[in-house]
Amino acid sequence: MKTKLILRLSIANLMILLTLGVNAQVTTATLLQEMIDLKSLAELPSPNFTTHQFSSYDRHSISPDQTGWFGNQDGFGHETIPGFEKVLEEPDEDGIGRYLICDVKGPGAMVRIWTAWIIGDLEVYLDGNEEPLYNGLAQDFIYKTYDAIAGTEGKYEQEGVFFQNTAGYYPIPFRDGIKMIWTGKIEDLHFYHLQLRMYEEDTEVQTFSMNDLDEYGTEIAAVFEILEDPLKYEHPEGKTLILKKSILPGNEYSIFKSKGKGAISFLGIKLGAEDMTEALRQSILKIYFDGASSPQVQTPVGDFFGAAPGINPYKSLPLSVLPDGSMICNFYMPYKDSVEIVIQNLGGQKMNVDASILTEPYEWTEKSMYFRARWRIDHGLSANYKPSQDIPYLMANGKGVMVGAAAYIYNPTSVPSSWGNWWGEGDEKIFIDQGSFPAFFGTGSEDYFNYAWSSSAIFTHPYCGQPRNDGPANRGFVTNYRWHILDKIPFNTGLAFFMELMSHEAVEDFSYGRMVYLYGRPGMYDDNMNITYEDVELPKPPENWQPVGRKGSNNAAFFQAEDIIKKNERFDFDKSHIWSGDMILVWEPESKKDELILEIETDEAGEYVVVFTLGKDKQGGQFTFSHDGKELELRGSTVVDTFDPYRVLSRNYSSDKLQLRQGVNEFIIRPTEENEGKMKVDFIWLMKR
Repeated sequence: MKTKLILRLSIANLMILLTLGVNAQVTTATLLQEMIDLKSLAELPSPNFTTHQFSSYDRHSISPDQTGWFGNQDGFGHETIPGFEKVLEEPDEDGIGRYLICDVKGPGAMVRIWTAWIIGDLEVYLDGNEEPLYNGLAQDFIYKTYDAIAGTEGKYEQEGVFFQNTAGYYPIPFRDGIKMIWTGKIEDLHFYHLQLRMYEEDTEVQTFSMNDLDEYGTEIAAVFEILEDPLKYEHPEGKTLILKKSILPGNEYSIFKSKGKGAISFLGIKLGAEDMTEALRQSILKIYFDGASSPQVQTPVGDFFGAAPGINPYKSLPLSVLPDGSMICNFYMPYKDSVEIVIQNLGGQKMNVDASILTEPYEWTEKSMYFRARWRIDHGLSANYKPSQDIPYLMANGKGVMVGAAAYIYNPTSVPSSWGNWWGEGDEKIFIDQGSFPAFFGTGSEDYFNYAWSSSAIFTHPYCGQPRNDGPANRGFVTNYRWHILDKIPFNTGLAFFMELMSHEAVEDFSYGRMVYLYGRPGMYDDNMNITYEDVELPKPPENWQPVGRKGSNNAAFFQAEDIIKKNERFDFDKSHIWSGDMILVWEPESKKDELILEIETDEAGEYVVVFTLGKDKQGGQFTFSHDGKELELRGSTVVDTFDPYRVLSRNYSSDKLQLRQGVNEFIIRPTEENEGKMKVDFIWLMKR
């Protein structure tokens, strides 16, 4: 951020500021405040609104009982039905047309906008004005909305604040309506999501203007302060309980009980066990509000905190996991009569529980809601491209607000490339209030979770993240989360959330865990079922898996590292189901001049792409790769860094096209001057071009 906004401001002080000198009920300032106000999630929205998503979903999708429900022409270009609300101008002789993204009337606000990539221009009109708020490159508006409008560079789109991975959270309120028009070639990429709030007709809204960016600098600074580091989120003063407890297999223990009205504003849990990965999945968190017959929260402890299985450190606004295994929940949980928190041990080992619980006074009203977290899992699924299937996340009846979702995948495919082992080609479909068509119809599972192109990259932001993805590509355990804070989804009579399971190719024994976080008024009921011993058994990875050449690895020739070493005999092996053949070669150079030579024999000369599948972990270091005396660029860099402080990852490092000779070709790996770690090589693959 070129212009640094620095201000230490508590949420309580910010809320006081927002009540002073603001005439309109909804402004850019009030929306900014909502970005860091978790307490407000626990009450029905005031003023009331509904949430709508416009997207480039495949327009062949009409209903589940008609052909096309699982269509995938959703922004790649060349679709037979344009993915827009309306064609305003047919393509001209250059193929350029104008297409309507949305044209809605009434008071509202833009609260989220996303794209994997969009070519062309975008016009944005507020309140029926003839002069556009913005007219320029569509990509710029989506990725850096405020800077695009203001004509600044790098002032507002700092990663992890308003812009999070591939989604923009730039509040744009409007009094009388918003219209967006895309101009471009229909054969070009044009993925988009646009999420709007629409308030009741008499709601007072102050329309966004460029002056807001200066006038509300204090509020913008406060948002930066918290979202840059969510661990700075402040809790009101209250009563803190700290406890330690051991729970034997098959037992459960009530770690906290309280009578009377109040609210939990912080919940911290740290487990101790011999096998932490199993413990985090096989310990069950149950929270009962006001004497409920069944808990409103019922979920494995590790999954509840959004980064399972195992300890995968990350920071987000409502939930975080620290490197030492401490897990933090900032979701606000009010109750009017009582609350009880129970930990159940469904595993076979003793678990030690350290907990910290902060409570504060709270007055229950007709707008107050219970916090709910609903987890489920299916093992042994058959993932496929055709036929696809809609996986139910949650079906709830009643009045409430959805505030988040997470997916916990185990993908046992043997294809090592994203094109071929991607599991999430399918779209989210969220029905609101018994609607016959989804209010949210997306363009891909990763798009819902604010990333794109089946990326295997680890990323964590205040509202979204992928804290685990084993690899290579999207193989192994994968975890995604997304919190609906500014873009929360209210419903009056019910919510039904589905995600298409659409894999690039058939994968058996696929496991799909998922969670929905929501608030509900008393009387809500849903399709939750009690968690069983079978549910919390961790998927058993296939033994001795070997990479296969299909899709993105089609016609690849694979070479195990230990089979192609020329000179160096000083190597060891690590064992894990992540690696092909359940093991990976480990080389620790003795000096900066040491080198590891791999010999690969080709049957014919020609141009090839070479892919090195390497391990990344806390033992990793920095290395260079060369062929015929020339350093290789792998993934755009001549230095490969295999260090990761918290995770064990398998990653592909691909070269540009190389000219290989017939017979033996040598590839030399050398440590850099800065290297202090080891090189782990799983396998290498060649693809002839």
